[in-house]
Amino acid sequence: MPRLLIVSNRLPVTVRIEQGEPVVTRSAGGLATALRGPHERMDALWIGWPGDVSRMSDEQRSRIDARLAELRTLPVHLTQAQIARYYEGFSNGVLWPLFHYLIETVQLGARRDWEVYCEVNHRFAEAAISQYQDGDTIWIHDYQLTLVPQILRARLPDANIGFFLHIPFPSSEVFRVLPWREQIVRGLLGADVIGFHTAAFRYNFASSAARVLGLEPDVDVLRHDRRDVRLGVYPIGIDAAEFERLAQKPSVVEQMEKILAEASGRTLLLGVDRFDYTKGIPSRLLAFERLMERKHELRRKLRFVQLAVPTREHVDAYAVLTRTTNEISARINAHYGTVGSVPIHFLRRSVNPEQLVALYRVADVMLVTPLRDGMNLVAKEYVASRVDEGGVLVLSEFAGAADELTDAVLVNPYDTDGMATSIQQALSMGQDERRARMRALRRHVFEHDVHLWARRFLEDLAAAHGPRGPAPPSVASTARALANEIARAEPLELFLDYDGTLVPLARTPELARPDPELIALLRRLAERRRTRVHIVSGRKREDMQDFFGELPVALHAEHGFWTRPRDGEWRAVGPLQVAWKDEARALLERLAARTSGASVEEKTASLAFHYRRVDPELASARLRELRHELADLVRVHRLELLTGSKVLELRVHGVHKGLAIQSSLSEAPPDAVVVAIGDDKTDEDLFAAVPAGGIAIHVGEGDTDAAYRVASPAEVRELLVGVAPP
Repeated sequence: MPRLLIVSNRLPVTVRIEQGEPVVTRSAGGLATALRGPHERMDALWIGWPGDVSRMSDEQRSRIDARLAELRTLPVHLTQAQIARYYEGFSNGVLWPLFHYLIETVQLGARRDWEVYCEVNHRFAEAAISQYQDGDTIWIHDYQLTLVPQILRARLPDANIGFFLHIPFPSSEVFRVLPWREQIVRGLLGADVIGFHTAAFRYNFASSAARVLGLEPDVDVLRHDRRDVRLGVYPIGIDAAEFERLAQKPSVVEQMEKILAEASGRTLLLGVDRFDYTKGIPSRLLAFERLMERKHELRRKLRFVQLAVPTREHVDAYAVLTRTTNEISARINAHYGTVGSVPIHFLRRSVNPEQLVALYRVADVMLVTPLRDGMNLVAKEYVASRVDEGGVLVLSEFAGAADELTDAVLVNPYDTDGMATSIQQALSMGQDERRARMRALRRHVFEHDVHLWARRFLEDLAAAHGPRGPAPPSVASTARALANEIARAEPLELFLDYDGTLVPLARTPELARPDPELIALLRRLAERRRTRVHIVSGRKREDMQDFFGELPVALHAEHGFWTRPRDGEWRAVGPLQVAWKDEARALLERLAARTSGASVEEKTASLAFHYRRVDPELASARLRELRHELADLVRVHRLELLTGSKVLELRVHGVHKGLAIQSSLSEAPPDAVVVAIGDDKTDEDLFAAVPAGGIAIHVGEGDTDAAYRVASPAEVRELLVGVAPP
């Protein structure tokens, strides 16, 4: 029976030594709670780090591993050095602050941390591979494991792989600061479905993929490596029913009464956070201070309880956070406190679930004001706990939860005055409005709980999974094997695309001139016994003549409209049709003038709209506009619209690169072996014209009908060097 393999940084259990004995207890964290249902219902196996077991004896570790196996968990043991670099160094010193827009704290020189991050991601992937059985679903979680999907895809090409990011994905301008941006994007794109909390995070990822990898931007699906990768929005919820149950327990009600008695009639404001610099605790304290400055009458009536659960204390930025919060709290308490009471109670510790729910139930105002947050489940926990429909939620507009909890009082955590005003609004809100807001919030939290989140993601993952082709062979072995096979071919007809095949794609066509090494290689190939070399390009014949006119090779320009035999003159393959050009040129040039980075190139039988230097989102919009406006022209004049590598070309119907092979084979020996190499959609016509027994080779990623694939122009040259005589 197919299973679910859950892969996360931490297991949903805590391992520790109590009185000399190893003990395993269930964790109460958000992810552990969120996936408890799928883990139990689907006979799932959870793979993750169990915590530091380095001080345990071999016998104790053996007993721990046995207990973990009983709980259907598989430990990935890491050394302290690995944790220091992979977790604290790269995950929390680079990705965490970057994804939360705190660029000034990002450790961009963490090369060694990155190497260990790669190493540990491979460890997690290998653990999943060791347990995988045909039909299993693999669900990977969060920023610590962004490389795992692609590692798994390379080893398990048919596997059903999902990834969920539990923190924000930043704008492309911020993400591209990362030196390892390409590796991270490629790693994530190994999944079938990538899940985000909000539509904004999904958009940011799609935009980053477009800019980093040159993919065509799409909101819901990205085409990568011959696969569709679906991008989904799945706001995570909580086990709302469990919080409601806890809120009504007699022991919780008893704790509520104690808290209220200690408050002595003061209005209670509450903050509950992990002690993290993304949570905006200093800004929250400053807003509270500003409110006390403004409203003298509130100084003896308010009590602010800030519960801050310690986390990641070994990272330097947290020492700064500790000093800042201590200074602000001390200043406020010194200025507004009395002998018997202080306004701020700052508690740096965790509490048990019953104590937490008791605090939620008595808090008149709940302050959830992170500077940036993927979701923030505290806001939802507070709402679920308010069985009395009382209390007011003040929520940062930069928390993912703000997209859902629109009946909260939304604030900008960077605006101290504005936040103080919003807290005052919450304090003075009438009872009817409080109840109406909380009733609406509770309805949403209960309808969109954690069980719905998990079910929706897994259903979409199952729907997205389809049959897959075989894994592409390794580039190096393919190049060597193909070179050996082609080198044995005589006679040989060799058809080579130029841009993206013999040379890398350049920012502008003018920059992609052939280098001396390429010219020398082509000359050697042309001098090979019983071999004819053809260069087939979408470029103008003037460019082709300039680049290769002195070589003993056949040239085919403008996708085969113009042909120059090895020792002949340029000739057109058919009559020239230009009646459509004036109208089309005017349209293309008008759009290019409105599109920074775009250009129009005119050829004999076609017009090309180049957009390699255009912002990807703008380019996508312009292409839609172009196709719409050219539709009538295409129909009336029997033209074709062809999309190449960042170029949209309007050309006469029936003109394509396959003509080069068709016209040349009439003069070739009947036993000639045809080899065609190209990199984009225009080269598919070339491949389609290759006769039986020939070889078609696609360069780079993307869909293709070619039987073979190599990675880059560098690999093409390596292949051709193996074919050319020394």
